[in-house]
Amino acid sequence: MSELCLIVEDDEDLAAIFSEALENADYQVETIRNGLVAQRRLFEVQPHLVVLDMHIPIISGADILKQIRSDERLEHTVVVIATADARLGEAYTEIADFVLIKPITFTQLRDLTARLHHT
Repeated sequence: MSELCLIVEDDEDLAAIFSEALENADYQVETIRNGLVAQRRLFEVQPHLVVLDMHIPIISGADILKQIRSDERLEHTVVVIATADARLGEAYTEIADFVLIKPITFTQLRDLTARLHHT
């Protein structure tokens, strides 16, 4: 059975690239377009991996990251931050497991997720 990955990304093209890379790494993928839906979904599931855009509508990626890190059920969830803002990414290196600076290629994400799978 494949592990669950939530992609929290409002850019449809990026979400499609992330989804394809993660499906190729044998993840079950759900794409979420805004922070409110992500927040609700994180109360329902325990994903192995979350790819999190920091600039998403309604509830920010920063607030979603805080929610993940404060929830004992999600203590083993791997969080990959995806941001175009290098300074913002640097600010979250201690909290997130990985920070990827956009533009992120299919190959970068596929290679990273293949290494993370089943960890």
